[in-house]
Amino acid sequence: MAFHDIRFPASVSFGSQGGPERLTEIVTLANGFEERNTPWEHSRRRYDAGFGLRSLEDVDTLLAFFEARRARLHAFRWKDWSDYKSCGANGVIAETDQLIGIGDGVTLTFALNKTYLSGTASYVRPIAKPVAGTMIVAIANDPKVEGLEFSVNAATAIVTFISPPDIGALITAGYEFDVPVRFDADVIKASVASFRAGDVPNVPIVEVRV
Repeated sequence: MAFHDIRFPASVSFGSQGGPERLTEIVTLANGFEERNTPWEHSRRRYDAGFGLRSLEDVDTLLAFFEARRARLHAFRWKDWSDYKSCGANGVIAETDQLIGIGDGVTLTFALNKTYLSGTASYVRPIAKPVAGTMIVAIANDPKVEGLEFSVNAATAIVTFISPPDIGALITAGYEFDVPVRFDADVIKASVASFRAGDVPNVPIVEVRV
């Protein structure tokens, strides 16, 4: 198995359905109280690409992509249209969107993440597959120039600075990102007659850990 650094056709994923999934284990005690726990530190996203198929040309595109990935064998990039930016859905990407680290005068590399905040609770999601050419970075609100002051590895989501940020300096970033996924079935049941009648095939997609 391998990761193919190619994005599932965005025109098809635009109409898909899906989102984050959690695994919660719940035990109801004899007194009626519950014990709740989860073995997952991070959520896992699931999608159904079938809802994005609008034409027979889309079906052709899907089948070609499915065959080239060898079904579930190889992973690939997926654009989640409901959550693909460092800012909100209607926002404009800024270099201060996400805090990715604090300078210590020594460290050169920082991993991308995105923080989801609700009230006093928050979740920090690792970002694995940023989109090349969309990254903007700042140190202490001072924008930096990619290629001169920092570089980004789009395969590993690591930001590397030419010189280490000062002690206590806030390192922030803005970017677009994809989700690393694979097909979650080894078969696609497509029918031209059914498609023209309004029925779409089930095309499950699941996030992979990288």
